[in-house]
Amino acid sequence: MDLVQELVRKYFSQENGELCMGKLPVSDIVQKFGTPAFIYDQGILEAKLNSLRIALPDPFQISYSVKANPAQELLKFFISHDCGLEIASGGELEQALAAGCPPDRTIFAGPGKTPAELELALQCGIKEVHVESILEIERIHDLCRQRSWRADIAVRVNPSAEAQGGAMRMGGKPAPFGIDEECIEPVVAEILKDPYLTFRGIHLFTGTQILDHQVLITQYRKAIEIARRIAHNFGCPIRTVDFGGGLGIPYFPGDKALDLAGLRSELDRLISETQDDPTFSGTEFMIEPGRFLVGECGVYITRIIDIKVSRGKKFLIVDGGMNHHLAASGNLGQTIKRNYPVALLNKLSAPAAESADVVGPLCTPLDVLARNVNLPQAEVGDLFGVFQSGAYARSASPLAFLSHRTPPEILVSGENAGVIRSRGETSEYLQDQRCVEAEPVRPQD
Repeated sequence: MDLVQELVRKYFSQENGELCMGKLPVSDIVQKFGTPAFIYDQGILEAKLNSLRIALPDPFQISYSVKANPAQELLKFFISHDCGLEIASGGELEQALAAGCPPDRTIFAGPGKTPAELELALQCGIKEVHVESILEIERIHDLCRQRSWRADIAVRVNPSAEAQGGAMRMGGKPAPFGIDEECIEPVVAEILKDPYLTFRGIHLFTGTQILDHQVLITQYRKAIEIARRIAHNFGCPIRTVDFGGGLGIPYFPGDKALDLAGLRSELDRLISETQDDPTFSGTEFMIEPGRFLVGECGVYITRIIDIKVSRGKKFLIVDGGMNHHLAASGNLGQTIKRNYPVALLNKLSAPAAESADVVGPLCTPLDVLARNVNLPQAEVGDLFGVFQSGAYARSASPLAFLSHRTPPEILVSGENAGVIRSRGETSEYLQDQRCVEAEPVRPQD
């Protein structure tokens, strides 16, 4: 079974060969809201969050990583389901606050925090700042000393190489992320002496798009080891162990979904080893997933507006492209272009009949959503969809390129579909409040 068929079987449904999201055929949704568009299925959000909660032992706190998809209605969903938020910029903090997230359920990680961003975070009273350099610690000290504040901080650790893993390594080598493990002790010593700083614990995040639960467990075990060593050396409590995110989803042929049952079994064993250790009495274990929670709920939908053959090669030209979905074009971290799971959404049950490149409307040869993909016989007006588009899609794309209007984001719940970000907006995330309320969209008679 190919990945599209597996995703449709697992999360969606079809009616007369057409993809349905919620209880709505996608043609009914785009007839009302137009193409191109990002459509998210709230039922999948709920299923993913529930599956993750089942995979985690009780002590774990989930903080949704805003960078994966910062749409306000998605943030509100996670807040209402007892999740915190992990932010990586002052703009994401503003979005978290606008969505109603209590500051004490917000953590701030990421390299390159500016003094203004740190001041805003501390002034708001966020739960923790996860520091990534000595200079950042000095900036927080200066802000707190000048204003008689006290800051709760955790230290992000760049661990040794044995904890590496994932499709994109972010640690275990020279990196802008975190403080090298071999340098951590003197840094913690300085924090513990500082009257304006409270040391909370550690944050370890070394890679993203991890599909092997054993890699995750290796990283989690490394975090426990580092935390235990710090507590032993300094006699200090460990209030936070943030294991980071990195949980992946399948994008390409051969990718296997993360084994959540295996993850739970290994986590139970790992956490049981901490139960009688006073180091972890009162410790909050935390993960900050993003892609895993929202990636599979989204489909980017475009419409074929032209079909042409050039020197024997067929091209299907659609009304949106890499300006909306840079990752699907292969220009966001891929060394060799590989196709996301794609399909003609109104012809799911039709057999493959031709090979074609699916390209967007931009004046660049980089604007290719799928290369040499086998599809049913295509016609102008068909709906072409890119699955796995709920994370790092719209928000990670050059939306202003060629000044095309930006795609709306639509949230579907059952028979209701509503705009959660309007067409045409580029960066005014906080203007989402102007968007229309969710309203029923009924299948056509």
